[in-house]
Amino acid sequence: MPETPQSPASRVAHVQVTRDEDGQRVDNFLMRRLKGVPRSRIYRLLRKGEVRVNKGRCKPDQRLCVGDVVRIPPVTRGEKKLEELPLPEGLARTLADAVLLEDDDLLILNKPAGLPVHGGSGVPVGVIEGLRRLRPESGFLELAHRLDRETSGCLVLARNRPALLAFHELLRDGRVDKVYCALVAGRWQGGPRRVAQSLSRTDRRGEVCLVQVDEEGQDADSFFTPRQVFAEATLMDVQIGTGRTHQIRVHAAHEGHPVAGDRHYGDFEFNRRMKRLGLKRQFLHAASLQFMLPTQGRAYNVLAPLDPALERVLERLEPR
Repeated sequence: MPETPQSPASRVAHVQVTRDEDGQRVDNFLMRRLKGVPRSRIYRLLRKGEVRVNKGRCKPDQRLCVGDVVRIPPVTRGEKKLEELPLPEGLARTLADAVLLEDDDLLILNKPAGLPVHGGSGVPVGVIEGLRRLRPESGFLELAHRLDRETSGCLVLARNRPALLAFHELLRDGRVDKVYCALVAGRWQGGPRRVAQSLSRTDRRGEVCLVQVDEEGQDADSFFTPRQVFAEATLMDVQIGTGRTHQIRVHAAHEGHPVAGDRHYGDFEFNRRMKRLGLKRQFLHAASLQFMLPTQGRAYNVLAPLDPALERVLERLEPR
């Protein structure tokens, strides 16, 4: 059953699931189809049974299969559709310059700091929305993982669903070697150190959900290796065995060495001194990724160069 033609919001649409959408959750499927509709509205449609899969009620986490027919009810959008919004000035060039590697399965970027991976409150267009707008012929394109808005470096996007599922399995099994570069406050004592402190979400600060060390929380594992020690800071390599929200930042702060420029878990006076040296963001960079993608049997070893602005900060630090 083909997809019904584009119709006004006053008409019901019946949409057939394509091969690229196979295995996608119903809620994610709707969010892609109903651009501009608030998440709360989408979940309300699901709770009320207005969305149907093959004429039956469905839950948000139900997985779709090729050929399934999804009934999408009339929905009034509270804002302009994404395609009606202008792209931020310079975004096309920024994203083009950020590409580190591209093949039939993956697109890997050196994400700039300050650019969110997806649009949200006050930021309608992030990396994924921008790329979909700039590459309408690409079809399937999904974030394979996430980086904080102020974190730069290696960001993986999948160009087909098998690659997306394969990468997610690698992440779950700890078979993606991720190394971050971080400048932290103070002189690190001793050599490499493993930090295994469970984390849980706590209160919100504006749009940010904060995280804290909590023995009842989710397991989190970070391995800190000092690369260069300065008079009042240390440049670290950090490998993470898990990918929890704000993991490196919270673990670093827990060890008494918060990440430079971190507004939520950092040291205010240290950040102020770093700002005088030209640091305008948190000093956290996803420097490299290594993994083997089983769908093609290809080994990936990707390096993301450090932002020149961060290099200049290092040059201005007083040596030990």
